[in-house]
Amino acid sequence: MVRALHVLPFTATALAAYTGNVNYFSPSLHHPGLGVSINKVAKRAYASSPWDPAQLNFTHGVASGDPYEDSVILWTRISPSNDNDQSNVTVSGYVGLYNHDTEPYVAQSAAPVCVDWKISTTDDFAVTADAGTAYTSSDIDYTVKVEAKKLLPFTTYYYQFNVCGSDNVSPVGRTKTIPSKDSKVDTAIRLAVYSCSNFPFGFFNAYGNPVRKDSVDYVIHLGDYIYEYGNGEYGWGNAYDRIPLPDREIFTLYDYRRRLATYRTDLDLVASHQNFPWIPVWDDHEVADNTYRDGSSELNNTEDSFIHDGGVSVDQRKMNAVRAYFEWMPIRQVEMDDNLRIWRDFSFGDLFDLVMLDTRQYDRSITDLYWNTHYVHEISQDAGRSLMGPRQEAWFYHKLKDSSSRGATWRIIGNQIVFSRMNESLGLGDTDPLNYDSWDGYQSNRNRTFSTLYENNINNTIFLAGDSHASWVSDLVWLDEHEYDSKTGSGSVGVEFAGSAVSSPCPYGQNISLETANSASAWLTGANQELQWQDLYYRGYYELSISHSSLNASFFGIPTTAVKQGYEISLANFTVLPGENHLHRQNGSAAAPLAASGSLKNGQLGQTNVTHDTASGDWFVYSGYTSTSGGEA
Repeated sequence: MVRALHVLPFTATALAAYTGNVNYFSPSLHHPGLGVSINKVAKRAYASSPWDPAQLNFTHGVASGDPYEDSVILWTRISPSNDNDQSNVTVSGYVGLYNHDTEPYVAQSAAPVCVDWKISTTDDFAVTADAGTAYTSSDIDYTVKVEAKKLLPFTTYYYQFNVCGSDNVSPVGRTKTIPSKDSKVDTAIRLAVYSCSNFPFGFFNAYGNPVRKDSVDYVIHLGDYIYEYGNGEYGWGNAYDRIPLPDREIFTLYDYRRRLATYRTDLDLVASHQNFPWIPVWDDHEVADNTYRDGSSELNNTEDSFIHDGGVSVDQRKMNAVRAYFEWMPIRQVEMDDNLRIWRDFSFGDLFDLVMLDTRQYDRSITDLYWNTHYVHEISQDAGRSLMGPRQEAWFYHKLKDSSSRGATWRIIGNQIVFSRMNESLGLGDTDPLNYDSWDGYQSNRNRTFSTLYENNINNTIFLAGDSHASWVSDLVWLDEHEYDSKTGSGSVGVEFAGSAVSSPCPYGQNISLETANSASAWLTGANQELQWQDLYYRGYYELSISHSSLNASFFGIPTTAVKQGYEISLANFTVLPGENHLHRQNGSAAAPLAASGSLKNGQLGQTNVTHDTASGDWFVYSGYTSTSGGEA
């Protein structure tokens, strides 16, 4: 270890630098006794010299997230090694369940890493809006997470980290605060919405396209940011030199740290984090496939499962995953007495309220684990079943009513799984025709949500979803309870936009042809009256442009993820007008003026393959991967 000659002074300034790193404090800065013993950490480093700046690297760029009207979270990692800390002490022994604190008895760093940070409205940092110093160490995998304060609402800022007393600097990041809750928003706010990025299935081109277009203000990620599998178990990374590390199914704290670090080597993901503030939630694969409160599809609290998976329990694995996620993602710790909680909300002036749910990890009743599908089908209407648990449910319904009462024009619900009822018997069979891992397996929870919307006359509600690796656009309808006209949208209480995956494969097969995919989409739109557009073929994302006069959704397909490029195809565009509570019809169709892929109810397809190169700005007709791009993409 090479170190500088100067000695770290054990002073109030040094202590303040430790407290400036949010990752030492969790879950609340107002309750420091629950976090790290900063005095002990500082004393440990008292006789040690800090690292030589030349031996340190900003290994994974910068990121920002969870913007408020006057503050935002800033993140980086500054480390003497690209590898991650291998100590599991922070998730063993007497630590709190799902605790993402750094305890006083962690594996000790011999020396701290000191960074300064600053934030300004200009990228030359002529005038700083806020600045500070923070320390990091192996305790928290050399991550740095600070809260920049004293910021102006709805304002673009630039930020940067540097190793203390040196010219070793991070890239410059860009971020943006949100409008103040009571302010009048007179411009459209633009969001990019993502889910399901699988490293060995190809490049994350979708993350980079809004960066190249500079087309959005904020990024919403609905989960499956990483996958837990070893190479070859779900995706073969050798073809693209994208082997997920460590090369095995992940269980330990080190495993989850390393997997997150591997994903963050994708340059388009790095660029998205550097240029836009993120508001993410987890889905299931941040921990394991089809997780619920007490287990997952391949790991349950049984002796057989414990032995098969190398002696790790469900709760231990979840602790490991949650801690690594909070270390690596630019999010706030929500509440001091609930360390697993990620559900939270944001108010974007009088324009909309964004409610981010956790329908996977928090308090979810048992789900479809593949061997119990019919059982979950049989109990899917039980009143006691919940995706969220009673506490989060009550909070959610309160937020819906409060948002409507305060006069926000829109309510945007970020959730992981498809909300609308979907007959998928084409692929699942007639015995168990629904996806019981989605809201279809928790019908009373969905009915309670519908009841809240209909009985309280809550208008302009938009559900966002990911998870399915396909695109679904529907009117929100309480089927069998309210009359609904699929041609006009009458009877609907809102709209659902569910997006495809960044890179994870089509659920009907990785190498499905466009013709086969569109045929299946046509069957699905025919079998589900509220489903207005469906596409299975393309990987991609969608953007929302939200104003008081309309909400517009634009879906983009990525022609291929087999190579790194900025190509995308405009697949379909939709409009929701305030007060209509359904997709706005134009000439009888919900899309304007047609769709480029999939199946559009009462509308037409126009498969031109007109493609936008977001890197150059050029338009052309894409001709590569014409028969199997659904699988490559």
